[in-house]
This record gives sequence, structure tokens and C-alpha cells, in this order.
Amino acid sequence: MTTVQERQPEQHAFEADVSRLLHMMVHSVYSDKDVFLRELISNAADACEKLRYESISRPQLSTDGAQPEIRVTLNDEASTLVVEDNGIGMSRDEMIDALGTIARSGTRAFMERLEAAKAGEKAELIGQFGVGFYSSFMVADKVDVISRRAGEEQAWKWSSDGKGSYEIVAVDLSEAPVTGTRVVLHLMDDAKKYTSKWTVEKIIRDQSGHVPVPIRLAEKEGAEASQVTDGAALWTKPKSEISKQDYDDFYRGVSGQYDEPLTNIHFRAEGRHEYTALAFIPGSQPFDLFDADRHGRMKLYVKRVFITDEAELLPRYLRFVRGIVDTSDLPLNISREMIQDSPILAAIRKGVTSRVLTALEKMAEGDAETFGKFWDLFGAIVKEGIYDDFERRSQLLKLSRFRSTASSEATRSLADYLRDMKEGQSAIYYITGLSLDQLNASPQLEGFRAKGIEVLLLTDSVDSFWTTNARDFEGKPFKSITQGLSDLDDIAGNDEGGDSKHEASPEVAAFIDFARGFLGQEVADVRVSGRLTESAVCLVASEHGPDRQLEKILQGAGRLQTASKPVLEVNAQSSLVKAIAAMKDQAFREDAAWLLLDEARILDGDRPTNPRAFAERQARLFALAMAQNTQSPDIIGPRAIA
Repeated sequence: MTTVQERQPEQHAFEADVSRLLHMMVHSVYSDKDVFLRELISNAADACEKLRYESISRPQLSTDGAQPEIRVTLNDEASTLVVEDNGIGMSRDEMIDALGTIARSGTRAFMERLEAAKAGEKAELIGQFGVGFYSSFMVADKVDVISRRAGEEQAWKWSSDGKGSYEIVAVDLSEAPVTGTRVVLHLMDDAKKYTSKWTVEKIIRDQSGHVPVPIRLAEKEGAEASQVTDGAALWTKPKSEISKQDYDDFYRGVSGQYDEPLTNIHFRAEGRHEYTALAFIPGSQPFDLFDADRHGRMKLYVKRVFITDEAELLPRYLRFVRGIVDTSDLPLNISREMIQDSPILAAIRKGVTSRVLTALEKMAEGDAETFGKFWDLFGAIVKEGIYDDFERRSQLLKLSRFRSTASSEATRSLADYLRDMKEGQSAIYYITGLSLDQLNASPQLEGFRAKGIEVLLLTDSVDSFWTTNARDFEGKPFKSITQGLSDLDDIAGNDEGGDSKHEASPEVAAFIDFARGFLGQEVADVRVSGRLTESAVCLVASEHGPDRQLEKILQGAGRLQTASKPVLEVNAQSSLVKAIAAMKDQAFREDAAWLLLDEARILDGDRPTNPRAFAERQARLFALAMAQNTQSPDIIGPRAIA
């Protein structure tokens, strides 16, 4: 029979993403390597909380009655630093899963940002993202992890130098914690300062002072450990006893980020349901903000026992919020499966959501600068709620800020928009697209600019969706300027754009009739435009059906197989259109009609459907223009054709 001592270590290669991460960490320059200790303590605290949770249904897991504790031991002679907990521990398979693969969804995004960053920016990135257990290799040239899973009669040792592989071997129970995990860092020569009691104690107090598990520190192996933190949960203390630094330190521990939060929301709810919530609005975008899973990062506690970080304590459009909720109304032995169906949790979710939105409203009213930073970071996410959350749609619309033609820099609220509406204006006008530059160059804006009518410039993908759900704001409907007929003639304005009636001469009207018939397979209609003042043509969507940008998004996502035919609008006052209409040659009129359609497509951000045919038609018209210009320069000049 093979004994523990006779077993050979198992050799494993790191997952590819782990190898990349470790290589970048070793070869990158960071301004603050202290992050490794906070990450290890955070992992240890989570392990203790998980044991407390599992012990509720399996009391035998905590047979010795020991209280949760984290112990940090220093050894100056051996150049080691040890972080040990008496938490849940890990089995062999859990070690491979937790230490050999990338488990955190934002890590891959972090690596991509780090690879793309310039050398001077890398230090800033590490301050925005916690890299968990792997941060140990910033200060250690070898790491050993000895762990015993609670309730199991086997212990395992994981070892690696962080250079592409690791090994796992079974060890005697005498060499492992009774339960829990011991992480041994063999420090590099330039990391010997982490054997100094003063240095390590300061790092623990500054960065991990509010983890809900006591932390003890021993200056050397075998020495009596002194208590550094008492494990008192910050959220249980009166707000008057908590400093801003305390809040910031707790935020960094619970969020895994190193930025400074924009604000915090700390309150205790009493009445039908009792709970305490401590939530933070981050000062930078979390790396997993746009992950497809889109889970929140709020932790649920019951009577200070950690239950899960996967409960939906906030709606998805507030998934950037970090923090905790602690309640006494749920049973300690509630299963994770039952949590999501709990009416108590639904009530808590509603209450926390309301308090977060109220805090944002107060920020918008009392601190416009901070709210502006918030909106730049998370506005696109908040607007998802306009689409998803009917109950709070009006509140979210009031919070929302937009770029518009009325301001080149500052954002505007819908209240600002309503205040400045023109006489006779009955709708809130908007245009959607990929960028501000593209939207500002849109021909559909010309008539609105001429009359001084404000148009919202919407560049986030979600804008194309919420505008279809949010029909109005305070009685004023939202209307896309790239859809349906224009109603500009009904609105008072500057009227600097020329003929307000957009009447077509008989020749132009005849050409439009010709184009309508000739292009019938490509467009739903060809008509005189009520919105163009400079450009010759533009495309708009029909009155019914999706907006042009929404249709493109749906097609790109494979959710719309066939696009609807657009409407080609023609500027009847354009000198180019008048010159084309004056030409009677059939071949010329056909080429001109096609080129006008392709021009409208290009202005709309698309390509001509047939680039070769487009080039050939353009070449024929160039040739005709040069020939006619040679004979009679005043008939059609190069400017008119171009």
C-alpha cells in the first residue's frame, strides 16, 4: 500500500491565461506590491466565512469549536511570510481549479489592458484591479499552499515558482492545518521588508482592517501572536464612528479595486424587514463591467455570516455597485437556490435599489462635478434600466444625462431639454449612432440646426433600445430624426436654412418620380425632404418599424435577417439635384439616381451595395461632366457633379 510519504508529486502546467498573467506580473513595474497581502487575507477571510456557512448545515465541520481566525507569521531568517486561516480549506481538485486556472471573469480583460498599456501606465492598472492569489509572485520566487478541506482526512500541498507549472502532492495531516489553508511565500531578495513586523502590521491595518475575521500577527515562527484587527464588521458600527479612510479601506477590500469610491450608501432599514446595507459607487470602471453574465458584486450576509456573492441584491443596471447587505430576516441555513425566490430578498432588493438611486439623485443635485464623473463611467449601464425597469423608468430618465447639439462639451438633462424647447415643438428629438463625430456630420441634423432645435446625440448601443420602450418624458414623446416624416415646418425657429416649405420645381419633381420607380427595388420611397438644407440626399426609416441604427444593431447580432427598405429623401433646393433634374439623358438619370442613393448610404455610415458599379457610374459621370464642360462650361461644372 502506498503511503503519503511514498507518493510522487503530480506535475501540472498552468492554464494559458495564468501563465500570461504571471509573466506580466513578474516583468511589469508596479508602484505598490503591498497588494499581495491584502489579496491573501481577503481569500483567507472568505474561506473562514464559507466554513461558518457550511457549518450551519454540517456542524461536524467545526468540531473543535475554534473561532474564525487569520494568522500571519514572519520569519526573517528563512525569508518567508505565512498567511494561515482555519477556514473551509481545499481538496486536491479544488486546488487545481482555484490555483491553476483563471476563475475571475475580469482577469482576462485586465491582462488585455495591461498588455496594451505603456510601461508608465501599468502601475496605475494594478491599482485598479485586484489580481488575487497570483499577486504572491510579485514578491515570492516560490509559493507553497498546504490545505486540508474541512471534514476530509486528507491534506495536500501545492507548490510553484510561477514559471509555467506547479505540482501537487499529498502530505501527512501533521504537516497541515487542522482545517483550512496555509500559504507560505518564499520571498525574493528585494521583498525582505515583508518580514518586518512594523511593515506588515501597517499594511494589514491600512488595507485589511475591516475584514470580518480577526487577524493575528507573529513576529517569528513559534512566537505568541498579537491581535492586529478584531474582525468587527464595519457595517455594524455607527456611522459617526467610521472615518472616510475606514470606508475607503473597506471598499477596497470588498471590491478588489484600489481606486477611491465616488460615494457610499450606508443605512439600516427597520420595520417589516430589518437589514443593514453598505454600498459603494466605484471611482473607476470594474474590468468585468461589460461581461455577458452581468452579475452584481454585492455580498449577502445573514447575521454576519457570509452566504453568497451571487444573490441579485441589485438590478443588473446597477451591477457596478460594490458592497454588502446583512440581514437577520433570512434563516442561516437558507440554500443558495432558495435565495432568489425569497420574497424577503425581493423586498430588500427593492429597498437597496431605491436608496442607491436616491443617493445618485442627491449627488446630481448637490455635486454636479462628481455626478458628471459618475455618468461618464456608468451612464451607459444605468440607461439599461430605462429599457428593463418600467417601475423606475421615470426616475432613471430624470437621472440621465445626454450630449446634444445644444452643447459641445457639457451633458444635458431632459429637464434642461424641455425648458429650452421651441414654440410648436411637441417631441424630444434624438439621433443614434456610433460616435459623436458621425452624428454631428449627419445630414438629417441640418434642418434642426437651421431652426436652432436641440437634438440628443445618442452613441451608446442601449440608446437604440430604450428609446423604443420609453415612449415619452413628462408627456413629450421621443422621436428619432432619422425616422418618418419631418415636422419641422410646424416649429418656430431661426429659419436660416432656406425654403421652409421645401417645394420642388416641376423638373425636380419629375426626377423624383423617375427615381422612385427606378429605385423601387432598393428603397420604400423617394420623396422631397423636409429636413435637409445643405446635403443633396439622406436616408430615413419608415414611420413604422425599427429606427435605422436599431435595425443595424439587430442585423449585426443576427436577430434580423432582412432589413426593411429605407426612404430616400431628396433636397429639392440642392443645386446638384436641380442640375441632375435638368438632364434628360436616360442613362445619365439612371446613373445619377444610383449615385445619389449610394451617397446617402455613405452619409449614413454604410458602404455602397456594389462598390464596383458605384465606381463605374462615377467614372461615367466624370467623363460626361468633362465633355460638357469643354463645350459649355456653364451647363454643368465640376462642382455641381461632385
